Amino acid sequence: MSGSLPFYQKHHRHYDRGYRSREAQSAVSQYQQTSSTYSSQSKSSSKGIAASFTALDESSLSPLTKRAKPTYLAMDKENQIIGYVVPIYRGSQEYASGLSDTEEARLKGSSGYMARRGLFSSAMEMERSEHHTSRRSVMRESAERISLTKRIHDNEEYHKRMNEDNLMHTPEFVIKPRSHTVWEKQCVRLHCTVSGWPEPRVVWYKNNVSIDPMANPGKYKLESKYNVHSLEINRCDFDDTAQYRVSAMNSKGELSAFASVVVKRFKGEVDESLPVPSQQKANSRSDGWACEYGITFETHVVDKFGVSFGREGETLSLGCTVVIYPNLQRYKPEIEWFRDDKLLTPSKWIQTHWSGDQATLTLTHLNKEDEGLYTLRVTTKSGYETHSAYVFVRDADAEVEGAPGSPLDVVCQDANKDYIIISWKQPAVDGGSAILGYFVDRCEVGTTNWIQCNDTPVKFARYPVTGLVEGRSYIFRVRAVNKTGMSHPSRVSLPAAAMDPADRARKGTSAPWTGQIIVTEEEPAEGVVPSKPCELTITEATRNYVVLSWKPPGEKGHEGIMYYVEKCVAGSDSWQRVNTEIPVKSPRFALFDLAEGKSYSFRVRACNSAGVGEPSEPTEPTTVGDKLDIPAAPGRVVPTRNTDTSVVVSWEASKDAKELIGYYIESSLVGKNQWEPCNNKPVKGKRFICHGLTTEESYVFRVRALNAAGLSDFSQESEAIKVKAAIGGGIPHASPAPPFGITVLECERDSMVLAWKQPAFIGGADITGYFVDYREVVGGVPGKWHEANIKSVSERAYRVSELKENMDYQFQVRAANMAGVGIPSAPSEVFRCEEWTIAVPGPPHDLQALEVRKTSLTLLWKPPVYQGRDEVNGYYVDIKEAAAGIEAWRGVNEKACTSRYLKVSNLKEGETYVFRVRAQNKAGVSKPSEATEPVLADTKPGTKDMVVDVDDDGVVSLVFECSLMTPDSKFVWSKNYEEMTENPRMTIETKGGKSRAIFNNLDVEDIGIYSCIVTHTDGASGSYALTEEGVKELLKVSHDHKFPIIPLKTELAVELQEKGRVRFWLQAEKISANGKVEYVFNDNVISQGEKYKMNFDKNTGVIEMFMDSLSNQDEGTYTFQLQDGKATNQSSLVLIGDVFKQLQKEAEFQRKEWTRKQGPHFVEYLSYEVTPDCIVRLRCKVGNMKKDSVALWYKDGREIKANEKLDFSEGVLNLEIAQRTGAAAGDDSVWKKLKISRKDSGVYETIVKDDRGKDTSKLNLTDQGFKDLMNQVFSVIANSSTPLKIQSTEEGIRLYTFVNYYNDELHVTWKYKDSAIAFSDRIKSGVVGEQLWLQISEPTEKDKGKYAIEFFDGKGGLQRTVELAGQAFDDAFAEFQRLKAAAIAERNRARVAGGLPDVVTIQEGKALNLTCNISGDPLPEVTWLKNDREMVSDDHYLLKFESGKFASFTITQVNTADSGKYSILVKNKYGTESGEFTSFSSSTFTASHLLPLTLVLRVTLPMMPFAHLRST
Repeated sequence: MSGSLPFYQKHHRHYDRGYRSREAQSAVSQYQQTSSTYSSQSKSSSKGIAASFTALDESSLSPLTKRAKPTYLAMDKENQIIGYVVPIYRGSQEYASGLSDTEEARLKGSSGYMARRGLFSSAMEMERSEHHTSRRSVMRESAERISLTKRIHDNEEYHKRMNEDNLMHTPEFVIKPRSHTVWEKQCVRLHCTVSGWPEPRVVWYKNNVSIDPMANPGKYKLESKYNVHSLEINRCDFDDTAQYRVSAMNSKGELSAFASVVVKRFKGEVDESLPVPSQQKANSRSDGWACEYGITFETHVVDKFGVSFGREGETLSLGCTVVIYPNLQRYKPEIEWFRDDKLLTPSKWIQTHWSGDQATLTLTHLNKEDEGLYTLRVTTKSGYETHSAYVFVRDADAEVEGAPGSPLDVVCQDANKDYIIISWKQPAVDGGSAILGYFVDRCEVGTTNWIQCNDTPVKFARYPVTGLVEGRSYIFRVRAVNKTGMSHPSRVSLPAAAMDPADRARKGTSAPWTGQIIVTEEEPAEGVVPSKPCELTITEATRNYVVLSWKPPGEKGHEGIMYYVEKCVAGSDSWQRVNTEIPVKSPRFALFDLAEGKSYSFRVRACNSAGVGEPSEPTEPTTVGDKLDIPAAPGRVVPTRNTDTSVVVSWEASKDAKELIGYYIESSLVGKNQWEPCNNKPVKGKRFICHGLTTEESYVFRVRALNAAGLSDFSQESEAIKVKAAIGGGIPHASPAPPFGITVLECERDSMVLAWKQPAFIGGADITGYFVDYREVVGGVPGKWHEANIKSVSERAYRVSELKENMDYQFQVRAANMAGVGIPSAPSEVFRCEEWTIAVPGPPHDLQALEVRKTSLTLLWKPPVYQGRDEVNGYYVDIKEAAAGIEAWRGVNEKACTSRYLKVSNLKEGETYVFRVRAQNKAGVSKPSEATEPVLADTKPGTKDMVVDVDDDGVVSLVFECSLMTPDSKFVWSKNYEEMTENPRMTIETKGGKSRAIFNNLDVEDIGIYSCIVTHTDGASGSYALTEEGVKELLKVSHDHKFPIIPLKTELAVELQEKGRVRFWLQAEKISANGKVEYVFNDNVISQGEKYKMNFDKNTGVIEMFMDSLSNQDEGTYTFQLQDGKATNQSSLVLIGDVFKQLQKEAEFQRKEWTRKQGPHFVEYLSYEVTPDCIVRLRCKVGNMKKDSVALWYKDGREIKANEKLDFSEGVLNLEIAQRTGAAAGDDSVWKKLKISRKDSGVYETIVKDDRGKDTSKLNLTDQGFKDLMNQVFSVIANSSTPLKIQSTEEGIRLYTFVNYYNDELHVTWKYKDSAIAFSDRIKSGVVGEQLWLQISEPTEKDKGKYAIEFFDGKGGLQRTVELAGQAFDDAFAEFQRLKAAAIAERNRARVAGGLPDVVTIQEGKALNLTCNISGDPLPEVTWLKNDREMVSDDHYLLKFESGKFASFTITQVNTADSGKYSILVKNKYGTESGEFTSFSSSTFTASHLLPLTLVLRVTLPMMPFAHLRST
């Protein structure tokens, strides 16, 4: 039937699945008619009771089409039914094997089947018996076989019980459930076969959550027969896509099996918005073939009911004629009625009737709850047929004109012992004045006595009713009231019992005349005081009441407990019991009479006969008031033509609406302003068809939303629309134009990401989304189009999944808005679905040019979907003139930009450009994106730039104006080109063509680029870059605007003048002649007087106040308050504590200084300086001296005299510190300049005086003062030191430096590699004169490195360093080795330690003996020579070398032949040394004359010492 609908109705709510809410789509048939179900089942094969029943169950286990059953209808050649055929009975193997679970289950199943079968077979029994009399015998035979099977089964059960241990085993899945993929709104059945002993318990799970059929009536159906277990899911929706698990468990163990169900949308032409019968799949094939009858049923619904209108209290009937071919006598199809996709069951409000060819639904007493879309579904064995139409129910005439309509949908939400929460929906009609509230009435079931529950009307559409009798049932109704009167009462609710949910499980029989439920409780035992309740929470809070909920104590005691509720105003400790008289029986309670706006805390105590327990933990303070806000008004309303009497109305949903119930739509003739409701029952969608309109009349529409808090304001009125059929006369361009430019952004094995460009024309409303279609292209031949997405996508990019690898595809895209879905785009190029493996990223997409001006624009884009091997780290923008060729592309930015926007400057005015973007990662640069549409570099007339504004209150805002707006235009603000949906730092205000973005609290966090786009214009946009400097400047301007001040050049300051006079002053930049100043001291205004002298120069802006002196009472805060018209300013100076004391001391000092300077005085006090020669000189500077002025020097109180005469012309006195010598110790007038030492420490004093007065200056050079002096001396010494030098000696290497002056107290540190040297016998330091040295004896390689000498001067010190390494070390070490060797040779060479005389004269005949001391190591060789010829020891010449030390030469008897030159020669390996002498002899010797004998000894080496001379 849906295939014959005109195209414009396929997207209308009354005809497609989009009309229904998601809740309605996913709802299922809750309570099917048992007789109808049994009737349909009874048309199965008549092979026998047992065999037929088994075949029926088997057919219902799987949704797959089964093999056609043999027909039992006898037909002639013309397919006319002539009778029944009864087959020969065949036994079933499964009965012989004992397949059933238990005997009781088999008996129940057999009898149940007999009862169901009887509903169909009894009516035709007579007809069958006339044609085939043997049928009864077959039935008896079947019964006998069942009895036989029963005995076999009993026997098996007996043996099982006799030997249970041998038969017990864990559950096993003989047949596991299999996965299914089904269409939406179809049924699916999962089944499995389980074996095990004891009999396993089977539980079904959905995503590991157990399935409870009672929690979703009609949704799930669980069956277990003959070890076959099944789960049937009725009318699947997308939420049913999940993993299902079946778990079988017994005492031996547990086993699970899994299956998946995937629900997909049907993509054919059949209207799938209607419910699917549960038996269709099991009993029919895809071609409509009815297996049980061997025929195909054709169903036609004629004489259909149309859109109907009724009024509350009336009776309305809906009916259709149903034609089924072939027409079988007594065959009844399954007739079901639905309202908003919910199955209707007969009740006192609803009656259904089937007369063989007429299906009728009668609504006996219309209420607004009956409004909705009604659907008739006729189900046969070959399929089903449906018809739908809308029923509108108007309010009944009010008893008082102007009274509101009655509320609707009264529901008992929460039932407990002490209260029941009632909720309802507000009426669409308020009678012309606002509804003041609602009254709730209750009535005990079985009575007619209605009692009003609330004394004052409640505005919130929920209310807890208290004062109920536990265990009794009640019904409720609600009435609305406004200032005119009361509405009719609503339809009564379903009965609800005043008892806890836990008690309902234990309820007894009901007394129908009172509705009372008898609850049995355990008899009380010995009481125990209960502990405190736990988890106390506030479940609901409004301005009228607060609902508390808690958990009972963990230890209740042995009696049923009750509760006391206590409240406390926040901030106090006073707890007040709320229910003083009657304790609460259930763990929930509703509190009334709370002061709105106040904060309360609550707690609960449990009690029983044993006493009252401890209170629970109190709740957090809660302010009384409605926590649920009334929803905002819906957005733009767009009407679209439908038929001659109806209009499709679409609107934008309310923003941020919580617990939204739905919408009410109203219409009015243009110019009448008389609004009528289009619906009296809220609709949850955003699209509705308003019926009952007058053809060719023009209407306007408005919408408002509602929730439990109330109804929102009305939306803006829609544009006027004339009621007219859409065919040939619809609104032009209501739906958007087709998109274009389809490209591929990413490709994987089974999916592709597409991108496209927005349509050039978006239609009559904003685009709400896009739909993508795809088709396969095989061998160049395109296939059938398929939908890629069911829900529209808002982005202009979408991933199409479930594609085939290496298959070619084409795509098309359609845009949609509130008016409908536009025509599809042209098919894209052919793209192959193969995975991208390139390293570089894919191209960017969705390029957009904003803020177009004559020389610049801003380009935006979105990042690539395909990232490549690495993340994208930058972008390049290319540009070219639109008319230029591809070779004209050139880059805009040389360096990649990391943001997804770029301002392009230096454009040529009037030129048209196109742009593209390339992305880059570490691997390289991507292919360019699709080029933009040509952009003209021109500033459109009326274009304004964004400006910053600071108002008189100092509020900073960004303002953007647009004079090119349309009625649909909106301002869209962005920060850094990302839309600001909810920015707590800014407030957006729009009035007319001006939008203002107000900074709530301007700060550095607001730095960024702010832009604004005006929709539905030709690209009107602007931006403003807010920098850190800009923020600081704006904050300054804001402060100046908010608080106008008199600018000051200087703040209030204080200074001291001559004689210690105190001056307070400040200077204003500019002040008028009307300027005023108040002088304030410690919050008291002071004025001109003896103590204070004020001066205000308005020309210069200088404000002064003078005080001659400061006393202790002047401590405090001084303030100058300025006023010049509205501008004010003040400046304060705080003089307290140490600050004041310091100022007071300084003032007193200045006063004394003035007095001191009246006579001779020190301009510069006594100080010292150290000259480069380390001479310490004391100096001071004096002033106001005259000729008779004198200066005296003292040390430690004793006068000393300076060598220099005082000279006052320069005013400088000098004294060089010297040490007295011993000779002049008693004469103070004589000083000698010596080196300073500790003896010079002391207190030095200088006095200048004359007849005008005197002045004294002291300098303490003791202790620390002397240390500081010496440190300065040390610093001079250190600075005079020469660089460290290297010297080699025979002992080793010496490092040394010279200073100009050395002091014994000078402290130096020698360092090696920045560490102090630990001295030893090998490494020593010392001072020789002005030389400081470090001796390294016997140096080695380990001594290489950096050496330093550090002079200590009390501060940072000074270092001299030298690098003893490399060539420097090698040279020094070589020189050391040379000197060492020379020293060793000199020390150990052979030498004559005692010398010989040059000439020896001796008398002839005498003996001559000469002895020399010989040294040398090793022991030298001694040789005596005469006249250079070696001598040999004999009797005449005795040559001896004794003890290695003494060499002697003896002539036993001298004669003249012994005269000559004698020499001694000593030598070893280190050297040779010789000595010589000359000997003379005479022939006579007399006392008076001796002939001397001369001995000549010559020394060849210098510095020969004398030898011992002995003569005989």
